[in-house]
Amino acid sequence: MFKELTKEEIAFRLQKLRNKWEQLSFPTKDIFIFSRTLIYYFTGTWANGLLYLPLVGEPILFCRKGLGRAKKEAKISSVVSFRSYSQVEGILKDFGYKLKTPIGVEKRGLTWELAELWQNKLKNFEMINADYLLAKTRSVKTRYELELLREAGNRHWLGLREHLPLKIRPKMTEYEISVELWKVFFELEHAGLMRMQACGEEIFLGHIAAGDSGIYGSAFNGPLCLRGVHPLVPQMGSPNKVWEENEPLTIDVGFCYQGYHTDKTQVYFSKNYKPAREVLDAQKCCEEIQEQAREMLKPGVLPEEIYVKAVEFAKKKGFEQGFMGLKEDKVNFLGHGIGLFIDEYPPLAKKIKDPLEENMVIALEPKIGLPSIGMVGVENTFLVTSNGGECITGKEFSPIWI
Repeated sequence: MFKELTKEEIAFRLQKLRNKWEQLSFPTKDIFIFSRTLIYYFTGTWANGLLYLPLVGEPILFCRKGLGRAKKEAKISSVVSFRSYSQVEGILKDFGYKLKTPIGVEKRGLTWELAELWQNKLKNFEMINADYLLAKTRSVKTRYELELLREAGNRHWLGLREHLPLKIRPKMTEYEISVELWKVFFELEHAGLMRMQACGEEIFLGHIAAGDSGIYGSAFNGPLCLRGVHPLVPQMGSPNKVWEENEPLTIDVGFCYQGYHTDKTQVYFSKNYKPAREVLDAQKCCEEIQEQAREMLKPGVLPEEIYVKAVEFAKKKGFEQGFMGLKEDKVNFLGHGIGLFIDEYPPLAKKIKDPLEENMVIALEPKIGLPSIGMVGVENTFLVTSNGGECITGKEFSPIWI
């Protein structure tokens, strides 16, 4: 049974936004939200339409389709039907609201086409990007969210550490391993769907990479590469690539429980595999970087500091070339926020100088690419606390021998 949102939780989230609104001196009195996931965050229903959030007053959900369902699920009192952006200003007047320029908008939530249509219907208003304000608000999780994230993390750990090792073996294809993993995850109530915020990014299960698949190349913004099912479906694992006994199997997948995600990477070795010293040293380096970064996941620490220290450590250990990817596949971050999306604020990267806050949830993913071998490493999801990061995806990080 799913954990239902309450009116109190939604009111708390709205107040969180308004507190941050004033703290950042955001220069508008109104914000419009367009993405269905953020509409859900502030209402409790994944609606087709837009959400009006005033700095003072009650929010209004404009519903283009599915009005009946939205009224059943929404934890706000005002849910109205509309067909066109041209109606918005008039409906707001009926509720006693008069728009004043500038107005805040969630720019991530609109395509270029819809943004032009929106601007055309509200020609007299300057639009101010509210994405940073919204990201900052959501980056600190509520007690309700943390409960779901902890449950996701526990199921994630069970799936990768306890259940999957009993179902896979060398000589299976990456695709066959993907199928077994889906079976495991669905039995653990994985939602099936996972969400990315970045424009154009897609994810389905994650990356199953045997041997050199891990350094094959990838358009996905992450260090681990993969062959995937097909060039048009670069997800999961390839039906043409077999996990051989003399190579690592690296699985980087998300787990979605009731809409909330955790991220985890697990490396598997065949019991007949005799990994080179370079492979073992690279894996150890990644585990040490994760622990070093975990200790820094405290309120007040800058994300940039964590990233820079990790890069310096990898360089010291002789893994500068392959750290976080090889050549053009290298990514310039160590981790990222996570919650309703896999890729949330803040990234652990250069120039990110917003101090961490208690109850942020961060995925750390140090990995090292090894030419002709593949990629090893680790990833887990952590809660920011005054004592450093609390791992919510298990306490064991070493490779599993199968």
